[in-house]
Amino acid sequence: MGDEVVFVFAFEALRSLANGTFGKPLTEKERTESLRGKGLGAPLPAAMLHDARSMGARALACDTTVKLCGLTAQTLTAEGVLDEVMGLPQLWRLTQDARVLSF
Repeated sequence: MGDEVVFVFAFEALRSLANGTFGKPLTEKERTESLRGKGLGAPLPAAMLHDARSMGARALACDTTVKLCGLTAQTLTAEGVLDEVMGLPQLWRLTQDARVLSF
């Protein structure tokens, strides 16, 4: 729709993205919801993220959060897990007037 789309990952979402388990169900409730989504023909979260990024959406994280998670910015960006790691002030300015959806 022409809007800039930015996903900012933190903590468990960031760790799961880094280890390739983003969107995979972890609990029985999530497994039930995942099966329900599959029955409805809904794409998996990882597939939706991949599609969004292929259309120009960016995946970002705060540099301090990356360090707190025991990850490195260089690895995350070199492997294409994230498009960029930046400081919180940069993220703040980037998202200042954004519409925010949180899941």
